[in-house]
Amino acid sequence: MKKYNNPHRAEWPELLKRPTASYEEIEGLALDIFGEVKNSGDTAVRKFGRQFDGIDLQDFGVSEAEIKVAETQVSDDLKQAVEVAKGNIEKFHREQKTQRVEVETMPGVLCWQEKRPIEKVGLYIPGGTAPLFSTILMLAVPAKIAGCKDIVLCTPPNKEGNVHPAILYTAQLCGIEKVFKVGGVQAVAAMALGTETIPKVYKIFGPGNQYVTVAKQVSMRFGTAIDMPAGPSELLVVADDTAKASFVASDLLSQAEHGPDSQVILVSRSKQFIDKVDGEIRLQMAQLPRKEIAKKAMANSRLIFMEDAQKALELVNEYGPEHLIICTANEAFFVENVSNAGSVFIGNYTPESAGDYASGTNHTLPTNGYAKQYSGVNLDSFMKSVTFQKISEAGIKQLGPSIEIMAEAEQLQAHKNAVTLRLKELDNGR
Repeated sequence: MKKYNNPHRAEWPELLKRPTASYEEIEGLALDIFGEVKNSGDTAVRKFGRQFDGIDLQDFGVSEAEIKVAETQVSDDLKQAVEVAKGNIEKFHREQKTQRVEVETMPGVLCWQEKRPIEKVGLYIPGGTAPLFSTILMLAVPAKIAGCKDIVLCTPPNKEGNVHPAILYTAQLCGIEKVFKVGGVQAVAAMALGTETIPKVYKIFGPGNQYVTVAKQVSMRFGTAIDMPAGPSELLVVADDTAKASFVASDLLSQAEHGPDSQVILVSRSKQFIDKVDGEIRLQMAQLPRKEIAKKAMANSRLIFMEDAQKALELVNEYGPEHLIICTANEAFFVENVSNAGSVFIGNYTPESAGDYASGTNHTLPTNGYAKQYSGVNLDSFMKSVTFQKISEAGIKQLGPSIEIMAEAEQLQAHKNAVTLRLKELDNGR
């Protein structure tokens, strides 16, 4: 990891640049795939499966027999761990339910808001270099709590055309019945457009590599919403000498092992601590099964000394990390003032892994600086807010003149007439 000493603000844009291809570099490929899927459906999906994944599947759907076999291949310990995580995620997301909001804005004018579930949602579950079955919990649990009627799940198969048993087990545990062995841009296109086999959905959820992220953004051109642009994983740690260097190193490596285009950053007011963490990273990385992936990610990563706490905070907010760990003596300063972060982890004993798996919060979070504009996935992500209003005769008499004046000022005569006709009828009825 490269070390930086009190970088000047003018250096921040280059220093905090993500190691991912730009949208423009991938957009053309994604549009071509979408075009073929739109015109050829399943045939195109098969073609791109052969081209990108080296797999030729005639049937994308996962059978009941495959799910039953998968259940026998998952250990009891893992099943129990998944149950614990599922329970905590359910508790946290169920508490996010809100009541109907109702107000009489003036006598006779009643307005209210209610939540309605999105009827058809698609879940993208990465399964390339790592089978992220935990993402199913993060997406399927709130989707079920919200009341989504149709839930479609797409995940890439291995070279033998199979899906990892833990993914299939977790999907059935969450009550997902439509599971398809399709990954990459073609999976997003299939859910956005619909094919002979894969149903079209209204909104697509889930993280993925930079190609999947761009594909999700392209899907919006075809009338399908997305949760957020969630791409390669990233972590920023703010720590000082009160933190344990071995813990911090393990947290940085936990995100670096996601993929070569992941990025991790340490910001500290202690040069000595930075050196300790750097040493720990080298020791721990040597023991990792995915050390080659972690090494590539570390080449994109940073160790930054910031002498001033306020400047450190400003750098954090400028970066807008997907995951933020705060482990400092003055943690309250950062906790109270951070404004751009997907999910925040506080203290020596709150590893980022807790949020990835089982604490209860959602791990589907905005990356690439989108934490400045987007929230992570939550219960409301699977719902729409619908407003209602009902106006009585007395209410339209009181409100009507204001509407007429405003409509006339905007030169929208039909808008005015819609009120005037009603008022005249009420006046004639006296």
